[in-house]
Amino acid sequence: MAPSLDAKIPEGPIEDKWDAHKFSVKLVNPNNKRKFDIIVVGTGLAGGAAAATLGGLGYNVKVFTFHDSPRRAHSIAAQGGINAAKNYHNDGDSVYRLFYDTVKGGDYRSREANVYRLAQVSNNIIDQCTAQGVPFAREYGGLLDNRSFGGAQVSRTFYARGQTGQQLLLGAYQALAEQIAKGTVTLYNRSEMLDVVTVDGRAAGIVVRDLLTGEVSSHSAHAVVLATGGYSNVFFLSTNAMACNATAIWRAHRQGALFANPCYTQIHPTCIPSSDEYQSKLTLMSESLRNDGRIWVPAKAHDPRPPSEIPEAERDYFLERKYPSFGNLVPRDVASRNAKAMIDQEKGVGPLGNGVYLDFSASVDRLGRNVVEERYGNLFEMYDRITGEDPYGSPMRIYPAPHYTMGGLWVDYNLETTIPGLYCLGEANFSDHGANRLGASALMQGLADGYFVLPQTIGDGIAPLLGTKPVDTHHEAFRLAEAAVRDRYAGYLAIGGTRSADWFHRELGKIMWDHCGMERNRPGLEKAISEIPALYEEFKKDLRVLGNDASVNQALERAGRVDDFFQLGLLMCEDALHREESCGGHFRSEHQTPEGEAERDDDRFAYVGAWEHTGEMAPGRLHREDLVFENVKLTQRSYK
Repeated sequence: MAPSLDAKIPEGPIEDKWDAHKFSVKLVNPNNKRKFDIIVVGTGLAGGAAAATLGGLGYNVKVFTFHDSPRRAHSIAAQGGINAAKNYHNDGDSVYRLFYDTVKGGDYRSREANVYRLAQVSNNIIDQCTAQGVPFAREYGGLLDNRSFGGAQVSRTFYARGQTGQQLLLGAYQALAEQIAKGTVTLYNRSEMLDVVTVDGRAAGIVVRDLLTGEVSSHSAHAVVLATGGYSNVFFLSTNAMACNATAIWRAHRQGALFANPCYTQIHPTCIPSSDEYQSKLTLMSESLRNDGRIWVPAKAHDPRPPSEIPEAERDYFLERKYPSFGNLVPRDVASRNAKAMIDQEKGVGPLGNGVYLDFSASVDRLGRNVVEERYGNLFEMYDRITGEDPYGSPMRIYPAPHYTMGGLWVDYNLETTIPGLYCLGEANFSDHGANRLGASALMQGLADGYFVLPQTIGDGIAPLLGTKPVDTHHEAFRLAEAAVRDRYAGYLAIGGTRSADWFHRELGKIMWDHCGMERNRPGLEKAISEIPALYEEFKKDLRVLGNDASVNQALERAGRVDDFFQLGLLMCEDALHREESCGGHFRSEHQTPEGEAERDDDRFAYVGAWEHTGEMAPGRLHREDLVFENVKLTQRSYK
């Protein structure tokens, strides 16, 4: 039976949909909440907030993380800020403007209803986090300070220097720790989810592997929530932590959850350029730096002079030149493609010619070093430590790198996947950002989903289960799932080849970056679709994993994650090939305007592409959810 794509979007004016929906969904009586078990996988902002809130409401929650502590979740790496429509600067912001900027920033490929709800809830997030003690920056008068981010002409980004993700995660963690102490939440750390178990078509629980002992075990619940982040590590080199992976959502996809818009990946323009081909990850420099830094390259190619010797007249501030209204604060996809264009014209800077300058000299002169240091000091210190260059005296060098993934598991308005009882939050789902995420909106979505959306909507799915117990983990479905996991990992150990999982991952990443990265085209995607299965066959024959499966074995962990990346990478290329248009982060070189901007085809592609799993390395089956725009007019996106 074909999966249903009923998004369950409420009727009525967009500003009333969320309130009407909250009134119409089924509720669980406070005294009955303790009769329900809920599993949450992931302890970042989305998962940590959800587990803490559900526990606080009275549900019995089991929360799983493969880290030694929830505080190690990758949300901690977010630097620049979190958006909200408070309009403290009285500069024209509103819930509607945040909604409009997000839909436009996503190049008109997101659901209006979900995005408007996100904008509505944004203000509650700031109040919640401030009450938790998150140390947002403040103005002299005591109001929370704001700064600008790309894709907006108002200041709506709340921040805590360059450590916003860390501070927000600590807020969620303390709320989670309180519920753990009260006994409503049970924490399972160093546990990696390796499969979703379904019984009679409904999510019944998960299978996990203890990363310290190798023990495989099952856990059941009335509902399962995945909040496991994005998949940009499919490119091998990315801004994500090296442990970030796609296994949780890919295993759910294999069990029947549709995967939506996998080709929508974001390339962040503000990363430190790689220094050699053996580098294992890339370092992000916050987009907030584009507030006070000016991006430029030498006006002539192959200019060997240091930046201090290049006069103003011989510099090309290319974003300010091409996009005078937004300047250096254009959205990430626009900034990234233009930086690539400068490199392609051989105007790149640095030892490898693979960067552009981000220059703060004018801001230091205008504001004073103390002000710049107060805003960005820890970021400048990090850059200095990594590169050995002082950004106060010389411009930073930056270049685009894989960062965020807008695609993910398809979810309806309740954040439920096409598997009943399986929910998906934050970056792991597809729902809010369309084809490109605006900066400072990742933290917003994660906390919106965890604190405010899922706790309201999950009751609608589990209320009819009142009086039932979770499926016993001795059920055959759990036994079969556990056996499959054990066989899978024993299989990696038994191959006995000559190459590590990291070697195969690097080779896969090269294929993905070259053919499904910042720019795609039909010949390149077709080449990738032929090369990935061939490399995967080599992986299955020549993988070498030392050690055993009964103790700590990070090489074995990586083997399983790389296996899933192979299959996801193929689906990403299939999705990119079928979408014969350019939109946001999906840029097909065959489909661009005369000015080199993304050229959408709204008549044929104004839909969510949701893929059904049909078998290992087999072509996916496409399902479509048509996007309806009743409140934002479809126009060519322009930031000029």
